[in-house]
Amino acid sequence: MLNTTLANLYEKDLRILIDEVIQFKSEDNLWKTVGSIKNPVGNLALHITGGLNHFFGAALANTGYVRNRDQEFSKKGVGKNDLVAGLGQVIPVVTHTLHALTQKELEAEYPLIFDGEKKTTLFIVVRMYAHLSYHLGQVNYLRRMLEP
Repeated sequence: MLNTTLANLYEKDLRILIDEVIQFKSEDNLWKTVGSIKNPVGNLALHITGGLNHFFGAALANTGYVRNRDQEFSKKGVGKNDLVAGLGQVIPVVTHTLHALTQKELEAEYPLIFDGEKKTTLFIVVRMYAHLSYHLGQVNYLRRMLEP
């Protein structure tokens, strides 16, 4: 039951994020920042896609995904359609992985070290959801500031 709730929350917020990206009229604005936010929407979308593919796909679902975290922040000029496609493709990675986890697996040790220590899979899943929500707020702020 917890997996279903988490899967629904992830899907809802990823779809909101996709909608935020789609609302940008100017693709150039996807690569601009304002205020104290240092990363443009394009890089935040790449970061969310890469992080979820890593923490869910590679670590839990054995998809073979290889993350290049530095590129998530250095790559520029990716088109809006490609950003949206990447976010859309990560939804089933996350939701299928969550639905497949048993309660015992959620309570088990996550297969990777996180912030220098071992954590449970449930901790990582909840932490990644908070991380997604944090960046979703940044994206919404940037969209409203750059495209009033």
